[in-house]
Amino acid sequence: MIGHLNEIVEGDWHPVSRWALGAWLVFYGWFLIYGFTQGHGFLFIDSANLVVHEGGHLLFGWLGPTLGLWGGTILQWLVPLLLAAYFFVQRQTTAFAFCMFFFFENWLYTASYMADARCSTTPESPGRYDCWAGAACSQPCCGWCGKASLVKRGSPESGDCKFDHLLGKCYKD
Repeated sequence: MIGHLNEIVEGDWHPVSRWALGAWLVFYGWFLIYGFTQGHGFLFIDSANLVVHEGGHLLFGWLGPTLGLWGGTILQWLVPLLLAAYFFVQRQTTAFAFCMFFFFENWLYTASYMADARCSTTPESPGRYDCWAGAACSQPCCGWCGKASLVKRGSPESGDCKFDHLLGKCYKD
């Protein structure tokens, strides 16, 4: 088993042509500019995240209410990570890089979603206390998700959610 893992890690990556490298760099550069110019936190790529997220609630819901609650985010993080692991084993350079990009972009979306859900401002569920609100506010460290959102957004406000909400107050309407 250890020998097989060493073969995987020691193996050569598939080469990337110059035009493919250039195209991917243009895409990643464009996405960075696009991401920085979107003030609302929901990017076009998050539509795919949302589909996988909602599927996670259904999939993990069979394992109980807590895992059903957290299942959306678990699956949303797990899918690109498992795809990245597959492409790592296959030594597919661009596919691995894209899956890791998608995995880490999920964390940006999750930070915004958690803060907005606590304040009931998500476009997916306007005016209702959502899954991350329940998950975050059921834990003793209630305010950490707002702080994560502040790091992502660099702004003290999220819609109608004021700074003091983000720093640790939990409101259930």
